Amino acid sequence: MAERILVVEDEEPLRRFIARNLSARGYEVQTASDGYEALRRFEEQAPDLVILDILLPGLNGLEVLRRIRQVSLVPILVLTALDQEADKVTALDLGADDYLTKPFGVGELLARVRAALRRVRWSEGTGGPGILRVGDLELDGDQRRAWHRGEPLRLTGKEFDLLYLLARHAGRTLSHRFLLQRVWGPEYVDEVEYLRVYIGRLRRKLGETGDHRHLFTEPGFGYRLEG
Repeated sequence: MAERILVVEDEEPLRRFIARNLSARGYEVQTASDGYEALRRFEEQAPDLVILDILLPGLNGLEVLRRIRQVSLVPILVLTALDQEADKVTALDLGADDYLTKPFGVGELLARVRAALRRVRWSEGTGGPGILRVGDLELDGDQRRAWHRGEPLRLTGKEFDLLYLLARHAGRTLSHRFLLQRVWGPEYVDEVEYLRVYIGRLRRKLGETGDHRHLFTEPGFGYRLEG
């Protein structure tokens, strides 16, 4: 079955350009031109990937992203303009998996789409039997669920993948390159900013303080998880 992609973009020429090139590669493509239509399409189609412009009429892309993340872990690739650096960070903080800066070419678009869908397939195979326990953390690789001090953690798919990988190697410092390659893919081995954002999100969700920490930074090298 063809993988389903929802393209949300208000500029018709760009929306048609993206949809045409994805359809030509065998993807099943649905489109939306504003935020409210995007949410309706998302509920109706349950896509495997969402390509989401940030600047949308009606309901902006960041709000669409926030609402989708309340109900789904579907990978989301956001589209931004060159001068929207703050929006890129905000989108990652809200749960976006990746971003693509306008203008972009067909090759870069297709590479990002392949990488996002490949990470989903990899994520579905990262689990294993039983539960990993690291101090007061528990992670179930089969159900892709996590608990901290007995309370469930609400994690995005990428947050779970990163935390699970660190837990499997608890006590060892894993390099930026290793983490990026395993969680995001080989195309992202230099995107250290992704790790900074996601580690920060995990720290907030774990309620880390100076006296109670699980995640430690080895400056210039990587991160490790301790019990």
